[in-house]
Amino acid sequence: MLQFAQFGPILLLAPWTGAAADRFDRRRLLLTTQAAQTTLTAALAALAFGGLATEYVVLGFSFVLGILTALALPAQQALLASLVDRDDLPSAVALNSMTYNVARAVGPSLAALVIGAFGVSIAFAINSVSYLVLAAAVVIVRPRPQERAESSRLRESIQLIRREPRLAAYLLIVAVVGFASDPVNALAPAFAHEFGFSATVGGFLLGVFGAGAVTAAFIVAGRTAGSRRRMAATLGLLGGGMILFSLTPWLPLALVFLFAAGFGYLASNTSATSRLQLEVSETQRGRIMALWGIAFLGVRPFASLIDGAIASAAGVRVAGVVLALPALAVGLAIALRSGARRTAARAT
Repeated sequence: MLQFAQFGPILLLAPWTGAAADRFDRRRLLLTTQAAQTTLTAALAALAFGGLATEYVVLGFSFVLGILTALALPAQQALLASLVDRDDLPSAVALNSMTYNVARAVGPSLAALVIGAFGVSIAFAINSVSYLVLAAAVVIVRPRPQERAESSRLRESIQLIRREPRLAAYLLIVAVVGFASDPVNALAPAFAHEFGFSATVGGFLLGVFGAGAVTAAFIVAGRTAGSRRRMAATLGLLGGGMILFSLTPWLPLALVFLFAAGFGYLASNTSATSRLQLEVSETQRGRIMALWGIAFLGVRPFASLIDGAIASAAGVRVAGVVLALPALAVGLAIALRSGARRTAARAT
């Protein structure tokens, strides 16, 4: 329920939030949403201090926070392209993805330490202050002047995707990357039990996956968006790594495969995201990144439901294998198509 509350609005509101990112000033939109998120989370912290933060209160606040995130996400992603030169965009996307993965790996561990030492209320209060960090960054940066769209209907971007099928392919890659990586995020404690350890080792598994992603960010940074062959290889690394991690009974070897999967995860997502940003005009970037938000975060609740259901019915290892298969299949399809093109080119 919490996953749906947090990420459901991204799926539902993309037609409007993407249009807002193209019609209005993105910096002001981000400052407004960050201020609203700071106020909202501060109110939740206050309720927690008063002992009033019940399950339903947290769900309600998470839903409103999800709405604000849905508004901020397209503007935040589209603004990135206005901060760097076109040739530096793949590096910027890689570094942006790295910070996300560092936060995903380190954040839960720090939260657990804060809750253990000071309580949930203090953790909520620290979370509230964290939104001011991005607001301060938005105040400091000076992006290029934004070219705003005169018409900002989402169906125009959908028509663009129909005319340019490769954009749909990039969105598909982002979606399958999210599906393949979901089991290690949602089922990490269950995987820890499979290896004979307590649930707390699940945080260590997330850290290893995140370490692979951070390593990929440093290697990808400074490179171009990459070829089809590289995309096929990184998708194969993600899918194959997750399958081998799920099937390996010995934890030290499984961690090697998990690290490789994390590397493939970020490299694939960075390449697809960079190409999306590079191949659309400034006036449509917000709406395209809203669709990216659906592919990256909007499908996450459904992926969690699917892998949770499979894990309950057939075991957590089966869930890890099943959700990795789409990434492996898409990587194989890209490799075959790339091979066919090279053969045709040689024949010509």
